[in-house]
Amino acid sequence: MKKILLILTIFVLTLHAKLPNTKQLIVVSTQNWSTPNGILQRYEKKNNTWNKIGKAIDIKLGRNGLGWGIGLHTIPKDAKYIKKEGDGKAPAGIFSLKQAFGYAPFNVRYPYTVYKETDHCVDDVHSKLYNKIVDSNKVNIDYKSFEHMRFSKDYYKYGIVVNHNHIDEAGAVKGAGSCIFIHIKKVPTAGCTVMREDEMKEIIQWLDTKSEPLLVQGTVGVVNGLMKIVK
Repeated sequence: MKKILLILTIFVLTLHAKLPNTKQLIVVSTQNWSTPNGILQRYEKKNNTWNKIGKAIDIKLGRNGLGWGIGLHTIPKDAKYIKKEGDGKAPAGIFSLKQAFGYAPFNVRYPYTVYKETDHCVDDVHSKLYNKIVDSNKVNIDYKSFEHMRFSKDYYKYGIVVNHNHIDEAGAVKGAGSCIFIHIKKVPTAGCTVMREDEMKEIIQWLDTKSEPLLVQGTVGVVNGLMKIVK
């Protein structure tokens, strides 16, 4: 028992050292590692206490559930489920959030990008642009697989970029999963977390850059452990 507590303490200290001084959390929890269904709850920190914001939201995520992703946490050495490219799993862990995005301008205080049909998120593991969002008119296209950041469906009408596996940064691990977003959709996904349009817009309007918002995502047990870390 003492050995387990020591390992847990080291794990917590390692994580805590990497975390920003966040005051906003988006917490997504599921009942187990294989379910595509979950609950999203927002939190704000005031007087060193996390307070619930708004009602809990029923969400969908990866069609094959969850796997540990690459973020601000350390993946447990005995982890059974690890996120990989094309596995249909959403990433579990603690992740910073990058820009919100959509198909048209949206007057919000959080960084927001309007994407075009020529903007691609590259999921080709053989590409130098793997896990990067690029304007296909401005790069040397060396990829065969990608996602349009704007298309006929409303899925990306509003969304948020999740910093999983160093998206748009140096250091993306080939094959560890790419192009993870929070966005609009009614059914399970290839790895993103999704909800209704009005719910998505409300979250974007709530986000504040100064509060350094984070996504905490995992099974109920994993989330309970990670919440102790962000405190």
